[in-house]
Amino acid sequence: MTTKVNNYGWKALVGSSVGYAMDGFDLLILGFMLSTIAADLDLTPAQSGSLVTWTLIGAVAGGIIFGALSDRYGRVRVLTWTIVLFAVFTGLCAFAQGYWDLLIYRTIAGIGLGGEFGIGMALAIEAWPARHRAKAASYVALGWQVGVLAAALLTPLLLPYIGWQGMFLIGIIPAFVAWYLRSKLHEPEIFIRKKNEQSSQKTAKLESFKLLVKDKATAKISLGVILLTSVQNFGYYGIMIWMPNFLSKQLGFSLTKSSLWTAVTVCGMMVGIWVFGRLADRFGRKPSFLLFQLGAIVTIITYSQLTDPTSMLITGAFLGMFVNGMMGGYGALIAEAYPTAARATAQNVLFNLGRAVGGFGPVVVGSIVSAYSFSIAIAFLAIIYFIDMLATIFLVPELKGKALD
Repeated sequence: MTTKVNNYGWKALVGSSVGYAMDGFDLLILGFMLSTIAADLDLTPAQSGSLVTWTLIGAVAGGIIFGALSDRYGRVRVLTWTIVLFAVFTGLCAFAQGYWDLLIYRTIAGIGLGGEFGIGMALAIEAWPARHRAKAASYVALGWQVGVLAAALLTPLLLPYIGWQGMFLIGIIPAFVAWYLRSKLHEPEIFIRKKNEQSSQKTAKLESFKLLVKDKATAKISLGVILLTSVQNFGYYGIMIWMPNFLSKQLGFSLTKSSLWTAVTVCGMMVGIWVFGRLADRFGRKPSFLLFQLGAIVTIITYSQLTDPTSMLITGAFLGMFVNGMMGGYGALIAEAYPTAARATAQNVLFNLGRAVGGFGPVVVGSIVSAYSFSIAIAFLAIIYFIDMLATIFLVPELKGKALD
């Protein structure tokens, strides 16, 4: 078994990372631009929030649809479809005249975004050797954070000059880059080999979905992964989408200062993801998840006691490290738990189900703040990470070094 990463592996990794950067940039610029879009199009608060919600709903639908298509027709081919869909409808957002057409464009762009997400991860992981599999997953996940960081830095600089319409047009640039990179890729060898083995067999159209719950042990893993990804997305969106708005309204942060908080927190997330990939490859998936989940509980409780903006800024880096560092491991864990015939389906369906739950994060956190206080809302997040630890202990197996089926 080879332990070296070949040229194709690096190309697949870069192409997938750029796709993730596209996703992160698009979703976060929307969060930063909501107030501007609402003022320009005369949207109610409920309508503004629904733009994020329906983008995530679209992502869930796209994940379910395109993940299965990818397992059936190929990673690279279906990735191209998702990128074109995302680029076209993100570009159309710039020409929206009101709430309903913008909502439609955002939802369909979300379908493309959700489809791309898990397929890119499957493509990269299938191209890397087992010894470095978690590192590959962490590198791809870092692409998302690069996109988020770019959104945090570029939005306050460009929004006053090009408006929200111009920002949506900029959002399609990474899509063209990702499309070009993937046009140079062929299907992973393991995918081609498995398809040739199955060519003489007639497979059902929903076979990849059935493989996610084919027996009791697999169903148990699927439940565990859904719980892990639900907590991951709930905590992530609860903090990253809602927090800049809170900092602006309650603490008087300007858009620039809110963006600085986001940038520092995202830098912490990037360090966490990078570290997680190395720990998971060296010590195993479960110990790494448990360490970061415990770290998330400790840093969240600490953060809930802070009131000084400077302290919140500094501690935000550590919060980001533990809350989102686990993104460096989900791709490898899911890839190892399911066969090639269902790998992209598993990546997309299981993570996007978690994303569906996570979409309620900003609403729940915001509601708790309104009814009680900021401290209680943040401390509430610590509880869900305790649930995360229980799911890791009792539902998730250790799969470090497992050969892909």
